Amino acid sequence: MIRNFCCALLVLGCFGPAAAQQSDPRESTLVALERLWNEAQVSRDAASLDALVAERFINTEYDGEVSDKTKFLSDIKDPLFMPTAVNIQAVKVNLFGDTAVITGIYRTKGTYQGKAYDHLGRFTDTWISEKGRWQCVASHTSLLKK
Repeated sequence: MIRNFCCALLVLGCFGPAAAQQSDPRESTLVALERLWNEAQVSRDAASLDALVAERFINTEYDGEVSDKTKFLSDIKDPLFMPTAVNIQAVKVNLFGDTAVITGIYRTKGTYQGKAYDHLGRFTDTWISEKGRWQCVASHTSLLKK
């Protein structure tokens, strides 16, 4: 996972800002972190997610369930939770000093407790940079009507 992150940052450093027309190089880093988050969910890599979310992380799911970091990571490890794809698009990064609010559209597919799911929704993630390290402090998702 770390190797993938380093490769993604290298590619984004060379091509990301020019290709995406982003004015602040932190935007490319944050989009890469969002995509790594998605990969970690599909591979159920709780250790990588642990590094991406802050100790006081709050997660609000599309169904209204609210969880802290411990519960969020526990859910990722749940053997009945089997995501097969998590993708994001229309990602927008809004920077406010050392804080970033990232919005976009997500699509996730998989099974939970043996039942298939396919969710399309919007997400809002809030990231804070402390001592040069970005961590997500809050995440919120809501389903789009089909």
